Order: sequence, then structure tokens, then C-alpha cells
Amino acid sequence: MYAISLGDDGAELRPLEPWHAEEFLAHLERGREFIGQYIPFGSGATDVASARAALQKYADQRAADTGSLHGLWLDGKLVGGVLFLNFDAERGNCEVGCWLEPAAAGRGLVTRAARVLVDWAVEERGMHRVEWIAAAANEPSLNVARRLGMRREGVLRQSYPHRGVRHDLEVWAVLAEEWRGRQGA
Repeated sequence: MYAISLGDDGAELRPLEPWHAEEFLAHLERGREFIGQYIPFGSGATDVASARAALQKYADQRAADTGSLHGLWLDGKLVGGVLFLNFDAERGNCEVGCWLEPAAAGRGLVTRAARVLVDWAVEERGMHRVEWIAAAANEPSLNVARRLGMRREGVLRQSYPHRGVRHDLEVWAVLAEEWRGRQGA
């Protein structure tokens, strides 16, 4: 499989597969409250079997070419990840997302990893549009979209119920020609 170096700090982007269930669960336990502030990612993974099932869901999506999951390792320890939540090769549209445990925040890991995914989606798979959707209050996530050169396209007001609160969602996107223009600049 692949291991893509994300810099000189020991960060790597690697596949996150069902056989990583124990490591995935330990990672989620370290960051469950932090991760769950704005997204329910991993909330159903409460034991090794359910962690494996969550990872299998993404392995099935990868096999169907409709999504995929990629882990972020820092010095050999799983600390977060990036994913294609939706991947529609026929229409040329996809959505990238992320999650991270608190100890790994503020290092640019998500931005570096998301850049790899967006570049692959545009250059290798011919995606025309890559989206980033995040709660309006989730500034770290919105900052990733900004650093990727995405444009804010709008707000879906109170469209996302999470933990008893209806959150606004911001929709950000970059088109293939914009991405290529930024990469060449």
C-alpha cells in the first residue's frame, strides 16, 4: 500500500483499513470529545467490532468508487484523517472532509493531507469540483478550506442538527481550473 510523506515532521498519509480497528478505536478514544464537537465521525465506534465495521464501510465505498478513508500518522501514531465523503466520478464532483485528535491540531496536517486528496481527485481522477462543507463555528476546518484556495459559496442556515443544536453549514469549493491555477502559481 502507499505511505505518502507530508513533510519533515514524521507525518504520513496512509490507507485506513478494517485491520486498523484497534488503533482506530484507541485514536477515537483519545479525541472523541474534540472530534465530536461538530461532527459525529466515529461516534458509533465504541468497541473493536464496531470500529472495524466503520472502517469496513469506507473500504466498501472505496471498492465502489464512491468514497474513501485515509489516516494521518504522526511518528507512527494514528492522529486523524481525511476522507472523500462523496465521490461521484461520473459527474466529476466530490467532497473532502477531515477529523483530528486534539494533540495533533495546529500542525497543518489536515491541510497537507487534504491537498494530496484534492490534487489526486483533480489530476488523476478528473474531478471538476471538490467541496468542503463544515459547521460555520468550526473555524479550524474552515481555515483548511481557505488554505486550499477554496471559495465560500454559501451558508445552509440551521441545516445540520448535531448534539441538540441546529448548525449553519458553510459550503466551500474549488474547481479544477482554479486548483490547477493555484498549483502553478
